[in-house]
Amino acid sequence: GGEPGRFTEYSQVRTPYTDEWPDNKTMQWYVGKKGAKITKASHFDYEYVLGHKIVFLCVAKGKPRPQIIWFKDGRELYAHRYLHISQYWRGKHRIKSKMEIDPATQGDAGIYECHANNKYSIDMRSFRTDYSIFVSSSALSSGY
Repeated sequence: GGEPGRFTEYSQVRTPYTDEWPDNKTMQWYVGKKGAKITKASHFDYEYVLGHKIVFLCVAKGKPRPQIIWFKDGRELYAHRYLHISQYWRGKHRIKSKMEIDPATQGDAGIYECHANNKYSIDMRSFRTDYSIFVSSSALSSGY
């Protein structure tokens, strides 16, 4: 191995070293049995109303328990005033993550991804969002 701190844990997961495994079957067994796997996720297409809330869920399992990282349009998301990420541990090997944006704006449209990873594998789901603008019936009847 290299000196400590040379790679982040995440980059090691992305480029697994195949020479660690005695053979390919062993690697596939570990990835299949212990690798991070998303077991539940929100629907792929999501239309939100401006000013309302967007909520995405992701549940993953693995040994060791995976971590979940959220991305939008390829960039990692961090919590801020209008974006909240909550994580709940479910037993020893499962994690549930919820990402909420409130209130949602036009800038929140895009492709969101939930990545679950542990030292054996990465699993990923993507969600596409777009907004809709509700037009009230009173505006229609008054000719606007």
